[in-house]
Amino acid sequence: MITGTLIGLIVWLWLATLRVRSAAHPALDGLGQSCWVLAHWHGQIMPLLAHRWRRATVAMVSRSADGDRMVAALRWFGVRAVRGSSSRGGREGLAAMVAVMAGGADGVLAVDGPRGPRHVAKGGAIAAAERSGGVVVPFAAHCERAWIVGGSWDRFEIPLPFSRVRVVLGRPLPMNRDGRRIDEAELAAAIHRTQQDARRLVSRAGDPSLPWSVSEKA
Repeated sequence: MITGTLIGLIVWLWLATLRVRSAAHPALDGLGQSCWVLAHWHGQIMPLLAHRWRRATVAMVSRSADGDRMVAALRWFGVRAVRGSSSRGGREGLAAMVAVMAGGADGVLAVDGPRGPRHVAKGGAIAAAERSGGVVVPFAAHCERAWIVGGSWDRFEIPLPFSRVRVVLGRPLPMNRDGRRIDEAELAAAIHRTQQDARRLVSRAGDPSLPWSVSEKA
């Protein structure tokens, strides 16, 4: 069986062939050292691992055999893992994630994982931001060319070698808006908007505009 460490090495070498640039919403500049909880779709795990984290980052990984391999693989990308998911050990995993974030880390969470339904957000990222005093940041990518794993519930994306990838950190979501808590539907809509922004950046020749001023970084 291929170990998680070997999987991580293969993915790291694969992603090294990509032409990756990242863009962050300017509203993030005013947040100082507040914790970010990067909320994304499960199917985009691979292209998003090509992003350069701004500081120590912690992810929640399911308590499964696949999760065991993921923990080892994530070390190649400087991401620490805590264990838990919406279906098993979620409360303990969330508490562990918030504890790591309290030490000055950001969090990253696939909000429709570990088993779907696809693009239906759960509340873990919102809860992590509330408990850490941080913000939820919609996090998405678009690949110029990618394989979609057939039969996978999340339509898992594998960027083709040497293709262009744009990663976008969207407008941060306040935990309370007009005196009410943001909900999962608002979070899902924000991730979809961020995906559209990433798609526009890949196809700039045809549509160079974004709804906000962007500064891309390699």
